[in-house]
Amino acid sequence: MMHIDIHNFPIEYIIVGMSVIILYLLYYVYTKDATYNKNIHSVASVVEDLNKEIYYLKKKLDQTQKNIQAKSSRMSDEEIYQEIERSVYDMVQPLTISLRQVQENLEAIDLQMESRIASVESGVKQIAVPSSVQGNDDEKIISLYKQGVSLDTISRELHLSKAEVEFVLKINKIK
Repeated sequence: MMHIDIHNFPIEYIIVGMSVIILYLLYYVYTKDATYNKNIHSVASVVEDLNKEIYYLKKKLDQTQKNIQAKSSRMSDEEIYQEIERSVYDMVQPLTISLRQVQENLEAIDLQMESRIASVESGVKQIAVPSSVQGNDDEKIISLYKQGVSLDTISRELHLSKAEVEFVLKINKIK
């Protein structure tokens, strides 16, 4: 079995590898965003249908009220109450069904987003930072730099690339 020592890998290869991973993650997020947009458009169309239904129900309610007012002289208070109750129930029933459908769609979208976020987070956690940049040599680099030692000398003494030394100094806001 072949063992690859990451310390002997040039930093450029590591950066290229990390760039490829990041590009793949961006592509993944972009494709998933398109799926979410489709889901959101379907929810928007359901909401638009609900708005149309509400409009027609309001119209029907106005018509029912006019009919009730016309008949009210002939109807008792109990009959008027029952007619209103029946009309309201008939109008609310389709809205209730539509609202349940919207709620189910939103819950499905929420579950999809949670699972996709978890997968993106797990992908990001797998990206490794080179050990030379994790702080093992940070104090030595900073100390030598503050003593006036050149970047080339620091990189030779610590067996690091000049880019790694500059990276550590930039991260620690020294250079």
